[in-house]
Amino acid sequence: MPTEFISVTFPNASTELAPIPGAPVDPEFLVKYARALDDNDYNYTLIPYGSSSFDPFTLGATVAAVTKKLKIIIALRPNTMYPTVAAKQLATLDQLSGGRVVVHFIAGGDDVEQAREGDFLSKDERYARQEEYIKILRKAWASSDPINWEGKYYTFKDFRNNVRPVNGTIPVSVGGSSPEAYRIGGALADIFGLWGEPLKETKEQIDRIYAAADAAGRAPNDRPKIWVTFRPIVAETEELAWAKAHRILDLLKSNRAGAPIYPNSDKGPQNIGSQRLLEIAKKGEVQDRALWYPTVTATGARGASTALVGSPQTLIDSILDYVDLGCELISIRGYDNYHDALDYGRYIIPGVRKALKERANGAETNGEEVNGERPAKRARALRE
Repeated sequence: MPTEFISVTFPNASTELAPIPGAPVDPEFLVKYARALDDNDYNYTLIPYGSSSFDPFTLGATVAAVTKKLKIIIALRPNTMYPTVAAKQLATLDQLSGGRVVVHFIAGGDDVEQAREGDFLSKDERYARQEEYIKILRKAWASSDPINWEGKYYTFKDFRNNVRPVNGTIPVSVGGSSPEAYRIGGALADIFGLWGEPLKETKEQIDRIYAAADAAGRAPNDRPKIWVTFRPIVAETEELAWAKAHRILDLLKSNRAGAPIYPNSDKGPQNIGSQRLLEIAKKGEVQDRALWYPTVTATGARGASTALVGSPQTLIDSILDYVDLGCELISIRGYDNYHDALDYGRYIIPGVRKALKERANGAETNGEEVNGERPAKRARALRE
């Protein structure tokens, strides 16, 4: 399968480096940013969710209306919308966009954040509810026949869905680093999202996801696609890139000066993904080719925060290492949101695709199987 690229949609010019407190949606910026992603051959954009943030469906509809190819990933917390309503809203947006919608489920990794919108279930219960939710969506999209459902978290009778996705269904994405996330994602997801970790740890997580898929009876060619996220810091040379990285780090620290990273807890993050990043950061600032962890510790691993630092070629080679592990979806977003997206579209995305095309052409010349990855011997070496 081809390697595809993901960005994140931003509703205004506010960034982590130059925050604009209370900034409203800026329609001009939103449209400019979305079109820049489309024009620079990104494949997807994630519309994130937070209890105090803008509505992903409304932003997603706007992005879909001003783009031609870009797929819209709607982040959805099950506690915020009844599944029958979500099935129709997602399918409506899918029809409006010509079949370009993906849904990314967030079970919820922080009790305080979940409670802000009335969700007081335990983490295990949130995952169990998410599992039921996904099954309901798939059933609602599969047929317009009446559905009766009696589960632990949802009960309804005679629901009929006449709003069907363009391609019969909508891809489902799941993320996380807990055993329940692996189990549910491995069994039900089309895509599984991971934060950027070193190659060894990433391979271990992929193995667990695939094992869960195998345990659920899925065929090897039906396993979830792996999505991995980085915050690239790129410049013309290695020296310039590292100087830029340290300027960014200084700004991240100064913007948080005096403010607790975790205002709701003195014990650090609740979610396992953030805990993993902070634990890995103790092993060293730079890991593998260019994976940089000071951005993780400076932000307390709140969300995707692992940087890749270097020249365009270094970042291309680093991304190819993850492609070799089986990562088909590469999410890249920077710290200067709009301009970084343009730089990645000019220097990183074309470079990765060119390298993959050269591999494929070389494999054809040598009579090898063409699968869009490096030769198997090289891939095995990286995994060991």
